[in-house]
Amino acid sequence: MSILLLGGSPQLPSSSSRLLLHIGEQLALQGHSCAKLHVRDLPARALLQADHDDVAIAHAVRAVAEADAIVIATPIYKASYTGLLKAFLDLLPQDGLAGKLVLPLATGGGHAHTLALDYALRPVLHALGAKQVFTSIYANAQQLAWHEERGLSLDATIAARVQAGIDDVSSGLFLLQGRPPSAPADIAVPLRSLQEQPYAPQFQAA
Repeated sequence: MSILLLGGSPQLPSSSSRLLLHIGEQLALQGHSCAKLHVRDLPARALLQADHDDVAIAHAVRAVAEADAIVIATPIYKASYTGLLKAFLDLLPQDGLAGKLVLPLATGGGHAHTLALDYALRPVLHALGAKQVFTSIYANAQQLAWHEERGLSLDATIAARVQAGIDDVSSGLFLLQGRPPSAPADIAVPLRSLQEQPYAPQFQAA
């Protein structure tokens, strides 16, 4: 079963994209197959004109259709998710998330926008037919730290929420396969990390 990491930030790297890839790394280490798609890498004109005949747009929409779970990350701008992400979600058919598990993530400058995901993005995900939308994860700037050598580090509070989200997605995927979640010792852990595993070629940006 496959997971699509969907980034809605207009900037790379960004706090939301780093958090997204961190979660992808952990899910890959639990034996799940992950691909990534940053919406900003799609051709702007085709995206804004909803040109489904564009090859990159068609590939991106198909990547969503073929995934069993979607992890969506966005920065919060003006109390909502990005217009870039909205433009992409508008490309999906009405039931574009039918049968899929979805984990929404967001980052922002402070606590003021903690509920933005639930008020703005969650209703859209349900309207697109998501089978299950897990508890949203919001991290502010004080909870995330980036080190060039050590990578992303999370404070204890957000680390616990992130781990809960990872566990939800992993367990949900096992259940979709018709079997109970595996205990950590039973999971076949790949020898390579997510960074070392190539994504689908059309989505290899940054």
